[in-house]
Amino acid sequence: MAKSKKSSKKEANSSKFVFWVIGLIAIGIVGLIFIDRSNSNSDQVAGDIIDYNNQPFLGEETAPVSIVEFGDYKCPNCKNFADNVVPTIVKDLVDTGKAKFYYFHYPFINVDSNRTAKFAESVYHELGNDTFWEFHELIYQKQPADLQYEKIDVFTEEFLTETLAEIAGDEEVNKVVAYFNTKEADDAWKKDEEYAKQLNVTGTPTMLVNGKKFEGETMDDLNKMVEEASKEKADE
Repeated sequence: MAKSKKSSKKEANSSKFVFWVIGLIAIGIVGLIFIDRSNSNSDQVAGDIIDYNNQPFLGEETAPVSIVEFGDYKCPNCKNFADNVVPTIVKDLVDTGKAKFYYFHYPFINVDSNRTAKFAESVYHELGNDTFWEFHELIYQKQPADLQYEKIDVFTEEFLTETLAEIAGDEEVNKVVAYFNTKEADDAWKKDEEYAKQLNVTGTPTMLVNGKKFEGETMDDLNKMVEEASKEKADE
């Protein structure tokens, strides 16, 4: 697995903002449909089933705690999370060596979601961890403000290919596109989706800390959960 210790380009102004409220304020009531897909409860679940190998991550491989985000590139809440929350997680927990941060795909909105997850997995497979994160950030930056969710296709294969070309050469782009057209590329994102189902993930973004669902609201809550997970790991 490739390793990457990546500093965020942005920093949030406060470590005490409320994660989910930021997304709701930013996109309005319509965004509520993305918080939960069902009436299932959000009980914490053991994450022993997760295989972290060959998954894109930020941080040091030796970090004791694994934070996982399940996201959908077409979800406005996920964009707000990427813009306003992830930079603080990276600054406070990843760059300090306390945790690694993983991105797992849980595409559910429409065919755009599936296509982009598949393409991102292809980028990771062919070009590695660092290029994956560049592409990942660029896709969220390009998510249009007037997104109509299920009504229109935004992230077409042409769009995704052109976006990758902004950070990769022609030969690299061609390799990614070739892999994108294989069954293996489908299997990669569907594996993440299966994890989400087994772990009772019902919406995006959802975070897990060493396999347990994060139910807090602030960075203080997350810091505390990471500290507790680190102690549990040390006691094993």
